[in-house]
Amino acid sequence: MSPALPDGEPVPADGSLPEWVAGPTERAFGVYVHVPFCTVRCGYCDFNTYTSAELGGGASQASYAATALREVGLARDVLDRSGVPSRPVSTVFFGGGTPTVLPADDLAAILGGVRDAWGLAPGVEVTTEANPDSVTPESLRTLAAAGFTRVSFGMQSAVPHVLATLDRTHDPRRIPDVVAWARDAGLDVSLDLIYGTPGESLDDWRASLDTVVATGVDHVSAYALVVEPGTKMFAQVRRGELPLPTEDDQAAKYELADTALTAAGLDWYEVSNWARGGSTGGHACRHNLAYWRGDDWWGVGPGAHSYVGGPTAASADGAVPASGHAGVRWWNVKHPRRYATMLEAGTSPAAGRELLTHDEAVLERVMLQVRLDEGLDLAALEPDGRRAVAGLVADGLLDGRAAVGGRALLTLRGRLLADAVVRDLTV
Repeated sequence: MSPALPDGEPVPADGSLPEWVAGPTERAFGVYVHVPFCTVRCGYCDFNTYTSAELGGGASQASYAATALREVGLARDVLDRSGVPSRPVSTVFFGGGTPTVLPADDLAAILGGVRDAWGLAPGVEVTTEANPDSVTPESLRTLAAAGFTRVSFGMQSAVPHVLATLDRTHDPRRIPDVVAWARDAGLDVSLDLIYGTPGESLDDWRASLDTVVATGVDHVSAYALVVEPGTKMFAQVRRGELPLPTEDDQAAKYELADTALTAAGLDWYEVSNWARGGSTGGHACRHNLAYWRGDDWWGVGPGAHSYVGGPTAASADGAVPASGHAGVRWWNVKHPRRYATMLEAGTSPAAGRELLTHDEAVLERVMLQVRLDEGLDLAALEPDGRRAVAGLVADGLLDGRAAVGGRALLTLRGRLLADAVVRDLTV
């Protein structure tokens, strides 16, 4: 079961945004599309996803594209009515779930709706997540022809027994094939990995990294496994059927990943992400960078979150707006059936929202930007946070030369302890 949504405050039935959100903005605008369907629920997953058996009636995969397009139309109307300037979409990201369980033509139709609503910026990045067993050469060519530019495959591991523990269904031998198919279609390719699965040895992890490097992909994400309450794996751990990985094991695997990926020409640009050329080389995920840098986005789909109206990068430590607020975040109802019913009735599917103060928005920006290879402008920190920098440099967590230049930049050791660094900087 996925985590409960926050309570927040009620959202108007028509989805209207607060008056203070209106006005000019320097922020880019992205669209996230959540596709809440999977063929099989993985034991570690706590995302808002459903299999056919879990959904029941009223939430058909076959009608999902039409339902999502209703929200795209609502989003366009809400932003226009609220006085938020229309901007061509800079990035679109289809996540899930497994977006590619839908026919490629359905994904293309949703992207077409986004294009019709706002237009797509020159050089737009359009990504879909996919499982290796949910694509064909034909489906990838269809996506590329529709305007998709990037695919992110959930590889997780190259080792069969690790995949079995994670309840992943694909054959690891398929990875080189799907990478080749995507590239032949003209798509940029990312591979997603998970390290720290119960029973995964250091040699297992090395084998997965070797497989990734051999494909020659230009982007890799590697995430430490987190066993979330409510998942099948959490119950297995609690019953003693699976051992939790130790912090030392996960640290060793992160360091091995950084060494192997860096040697292959992939530079870290966010704590869990590596790309050829880092954040400026053209292969970083620009949609995720937009989250970390505080741009605006609309999340389409059940459980999807949206955010508009935050402080621009230039005003991150500037004057508080007259309204006292600097950003509104809202989230949709979780179940696909209720989501569809609300849209069919002509009402917003939003379940709640929160109005962020300027200080809250700046604090979130600090927490996110410090994880990037560009570091964080020390001027964005409160005085206590700036005073903590010298100690973090002495402890080898922040780069001393970058600190002298006015930026907080994580070292390799700092990336391993990023949450602790953030706590010290945001005290």
